[in-house]
Amino acid sequence: MLNEDTWASFAAVVEANNGVWGGCWCMGFHVKLGGGRSPQQNRTEKRELVRSGATHNALVLDGDTCLGWCQFGSPHELPEIKSRRRYERELTRLPDWRITCFFTGKGLRQRGVADLALGGALAEIARLGGGVVEGYPEETDDRAVPGSYLHTGPMAVFERRGFTRTRPISPHRWVVTRTVDGTSPARPHGVAHSR
Repeated sequence: MLNEDTWASFAAVVEANNGVWGGCWCMGFHVKLGGGRSPQQNRTEKRELVRSGATHNALVLDGDTCLGWCQFGSPHELPEIKSRRRYERELTRLPDWRITCFFTGKGLRQRGVADLALGGALAEIARLGGGVVEGYPEETDDRAVPGSYLHTGPMAVFERRGFTRTRPISPHRWVVTRTVDGTSPARPHGVAHSR
């Protein structure tokens, strides 16, 4: 998990990848980006969220090297989502948890990092009490999409982890849901290197 002990590993992969999407620093679902926000401001605010325990990222680590992560949190913690207008138009109830974004470092894609990270996030959600979990993945079956554009995750990863499609919110993005039992952790398959 992203915390004080793992911040240096997280920051190293972010810095090696141009701040993630031009300087987001994995803040794009915490706050609305744009409006003159700088990469340094995003870094500073992410660091403060880590210090205060107000951000959740399941990291995939190989020793001390961060390969990637999956960000999750409550709707209060992560209020910004893609395709918001359509999402809210058909909203009946907010989930307990949101899976908002994934990142895998350059040269490390197609190795199962996103799957391991999602498994780690589900295990942590179970440890934190479980509940209804939503994700917003891209459907890629009928088109080629570069991995760097799949920041909300590919559909196949969610479906392998037991999520079901609830409703579309754009031509290629869906709301998917799964309930995680807080009494029996959703143990990730093969997450020996995730913490």
